[in-house]
Amino acid sequence: MQLLHKVALVTGGADGIGKAIAKRFKAEGAKVVIADTDDTKGQALAKEIGGDALFVHCDVGDKASVDAAVKAAVDEFGSLDICVSNAGIIHSADFLDIEEDDFDRVIRVNLKGVFLTGQAAARQMAKQGKGGAIVNMSSVNGVFAIPNQVPYCTSKGGVGQLTKVMALSLTGHDIRVNAVGPGSIATDMLKNAILTDDAARKKVMSRTPMGRLGEPEEIAAVVTFLASDQSSYITGETIYADGGRLPLNYTVEVKE
Repeated sequence: MQLLHKVALVTGGADGIGKAIAKRFKAEGAKVVIADTDDTKGQALAKEIGGDALFVHCDVGDKASVDAAVKAAVDEFGSLDICVSNAGIIHSADFLDIEEDDFDRVIRVNLKGVFLTGQAAARQMAKQGKGGAIVNMSSVNGVFAIPNQVPYCTSKGGVGQLTKVMALSLTGHDIRVNAVGPGSIATDMLKNAILTDDAARKKVMSRTPMGRLGEPEEIAAVVTFLASDQSSYITGETIYADGGRLPLNYTVEVKE
């Protein structure tokens, strides 16, 4: 098991990709702290995972809440070795129409939340003196742009740069920082959006050379690699798990 005896904090861990990460970490031997604002789903997942799993309510945009989540991990399991900043939200609106409050709300979770979570985790790891691994959730849309996803694309681009800054700043503490940039992943939200609409399905598939959605478990596998000693010489990088989308400069034929 790649993460045996490690203690991991996963924000946005109650559902979707975060849920898959929490379950994979537990399967790899880690003690897992699931941090989320959805108490019902978070508590249910902790119960499903079983022993050595803890749910904590956490608003990643609030420093006190993040600090409390890190403290809860240490109080429960004795240390913190891995941190995954996965919490994220979206808001759809054209550039001329988006409201300031909506822009701020997305940036608060998707970018400020990564900063606050990473800083709190890194401070604990530095205090422990035995290194650690931090994985931030970016997106292919940190490179690409979608016209009606103004704050989301902006925030994910920021995550890429923040990951590099964090990585360089923390090398002296033997803390590695990397990111994962998923493409179109089969979360419930995306499946409900495209599988019931043929035009939407074709649009997504036309930009995906592998011809299918990725699975949350596939992203969890990449995160596990970056959190483990298997990636011990990798820091400051973003791995794009996107079915070939990033290299594509044209659309592909979609099978009927």
